[in-house]
Amino acid sequence: MLPEAILREYLSKPSTSVSAVIDFKRGVDKLVRLDLTDNNKSLDDTILSDTALFSSWIDREIADRGGRYGIGGYNEHRAIYRRSSHFDSDDEPRRLHLGTDIWAKEGSLIYCPLNGKVHSFKFNNNFGDYGGTIILKHQFESLGFYTLFGHLSLQSLSDLSEGKKIFSGQKLATLGNAAENGNWPPHLHFQLIFDLEGMRGDYPGVCKLSESDHYLFNCPNPEIILQHTF
Repeated sequence: MLPEAILREYLSKPSTSVSAVIDFKRGVDKLVRLDLTDNNKSLDDTILSDTALFSSWIDREIADRGGRYGIGGYNEHRAIYRRSSHFDSDDEPRRLHLGTDIWAKEGSLIYCPLNGKVHSFKFNNNFGDYGGTIILKHQFESLGFYTLFGHLSLQSLSDLSEGKKIFSGQKLATLGNAAENGNWPPHLHFQLIFDLEGMRGDYPGVCKLSESDHYLFNCPNPEIILQHTF
C-alpha cells in the first residue's frame, strides 16, 4: 500500500485523534479560497513587490467575501514567487506550491493536529522563506511522517526542544508578522511530508515543475488533515 493510502487509513480510524490546526467554527466562520496564480489578474507585480499592499489585498479579498480565513495553494503554480529571488535558479524557477496556506491575522493561534514530537525547528530568514518553522514527527505503526508549520512568530520557537512531545489539540505556535515570517502577509504554510531527505527545520515548500512527480508524491495534499478543521 502506498504511504498516502496508509496515512488516509490511519486518519480514518475512530481511535485517531485529529484536531483543528486553527480556531474555526463550522457553520459560523467562512473560508475563502484564494487564487494566487497568473489567472488572477487583480494580483499584479505592484502588489506583490510591496508586502503591506499584498497584505491589504489578502485582507480585502477575505473581507469582501465575508470570510474569516483564506485558504489554498496545494499543487498550485503560483505567480507570487517571482517576488523573491529565493525561488529562482539558473535553469528553472520554483513555482509549484507543495503545502496549503491558511491566511489569517498576525498572532492567530496554531494547534497540533496529531500526537507527535518535535523533529526540528529553525528561523529560515531569507526574503520569501518560511521565517519561523516547526517540523513535527508522527508515527503510525511502520509509517513515519512529518507536518511542517511555516511563517510562525519567533516566540513560537522559544520553548521548543527536539524530541519534545506535542499532543493533538495542544497550542503549538502563533502566526508571525512580516519581519519574522519571511516577509509575507500573515499566514500558515502547512505541509505533509513522508521523507525529509535529511533536512532539519526546513524542507522545500515550493518546487520546480520538472520535479513535481517526486515532490507531490512525498508531500500529499494537506487537506487530508485540514478537513478536520474546516
